[in-house]
Amino acid sequence: MQVILLDKVINLGSLGEIVKVKDGYARNFLIPQGRARRATEANKAEFEAKRIELEKAAAGKLAASQAEGEKLAGTTVKLTQKAGVDGRLFGSVTNFDIAEELTKLGYKVAKAQVRMPNGPIKTVGESTVSVALHTDVVVDINVTVYGETA
Repeated sequence: MQVILLDKVINLGSLGEIVKVKDGYARNFLIPQGRARRATEANKAEFEAKRIELEKAAAGKLAASQAEGEKLAGTTVKLTQKAGVDGRLFGSVTNFDIAEELTKLGYKVAKAQVRMPNGPIKTVGESTVSVALHTDVVVDINVTVYGETA
């Protein structure tokens, strides 16, 4: 199925591009989230009429994400989890835990925006985690996990 992208999508394209994607991806993800529309002649004409407006909105989102990223850069998140004597956690620190802590600190971060390249943190100590505020804005933060003996 051919769709017109209304937003920049990672590994697919940017605003205004007409791309061919699998039917299920378009029907179940891109179109319901408002990131694309079917590439019919009527939708192409409607998109061209709204192109400037959509580009301004995209630039506004990018500027807001960059401002938020500058505030967030270098932030240290401190978490306490139950751990054994050897420093291994009984559970693990996931992207949900980090997003929840960032929300408590006053940042608007969703669980899906927290990227953990090595998977969940399972030991006490410091780790670096990426937060993708926008497709073009990725910020690294420090996560310090303290052990709490049971």
